[in-house]
Amino acid sequence: MKSPFYILCLLAILISCKENKDSSNKKSEAEKDTLTKKIEVNIPSNGETDRDLSKIKYLEQEKLIPFLEKYGKENQESIVDIETDFGTFTIELFPEPVLHKANFLRLAKLRYFDTTVFHRVDDNFVIQGGNSDRMATYQFRKAIGNFLIPNEFNKRYPHDYGVVSAAKYADQNVSNASSPFEFFVVTKPDGAYHLDGDHTVFGKVIKGMDVVEKIDELETDDSEWPLKNVGMDVKVER
Repeated sequence: MKSPFYILCLLAILISCKENKDSSNKKSEAEKDTLTKKIEVNIPSNGETDRDLSKIKYLEQEKLIPFLEKYGKENQESIVDIETDFGTFTIELFPEPVLHKANFLRLAKLRYFDTTVFHRVDDNFVIQGGNSDRMATYQFRKAIGNFLIPNEFNKRYPHDYGVVSAAKYADQNVSNASSPFEFFVVTKPDGAYHLDGDHTVFGKVIKGMDVVEKIDELETDDSEWPLKNVGMDVKVER
């Protein structure tokens, strides 16, 4: 017959194992929720008023232009702050690239950019943002749509130092259409004019180029992705 002390020890071990298992299960469920649940966002106009990604209007290519033209008339702000771990820089959006300006404002107000990082740094050339490997970024893109923005390059806005321009996808993009999600800031002191015509400039940094330069100095891996993630908090000011 086992002693009472032995039985008490055995019960204590069994209870401890159960608590550890329960704790592990709870942690596993919490991690699963973090990966799968939809993030909440503020959505500004055109009927997109609920804090739910499922309420975002999914855009198709054929409906893109009238939608963005209408959105641009209803949302005419032109000053945007981009907060980073290195400080804040401010950009002014140009009015002429109507589609690019409207698209950037919309994504900023949806707070899409807040899920992204500066994912490419090519020292003394560009820093590029608007992408990440986060689930939230993937969810946003899936909700917003699969489309390209027609090229709106204007000779009035060449790729000078400090301008903000739209990135584009692979070389087979013969129309030079823009990615709706990714943008870059030119950090080449004497400009990057070989990009003229291929990319659409839609704004410029009017304050905080020292912050941009700090990001431009970051160490990267072989794919130009910074070793330290630099997130952003994009706020439309006026």
